[in-house]
Amino acid sequence: MDAALITAIAALVAAPVTAAAAIFGQRGANRAARDNGALTGYDNLTKSLVAERDKARTDEATAEARASAAEAQASALRAENARLQADNDRLRAYVAQLGGQLP
Repeated sequence: MDAALITAIAALVAAPVTAAAAIFGQRGANRAARDNGALTGYDNLTKSLVAERDKARTDEATAEARASAAEAQASALRAENARLQADNDRLRAYVAQLGGQLP
């Protein structure tokens, strides 16, 4: 066997091996890109969910503060109503004591 024949056989063997390596290399690159895309999507989804959870907590705290303020206002109005009712009862008793007619 001469050198030209060995070189030709080596080229014939090397070409399919190189093609197979390129195919498997591309598969690996595609898999890595796909996995990276999935991880990026998962990361974006996680960030979005965390932001939504934080907003929901803020909204809940705001709603609780508004409810507490409304309850305090209602309590103050009930106290004012009780005071006015007591004042009304006192005045009715005073009118009755003076001999007046009440509707």
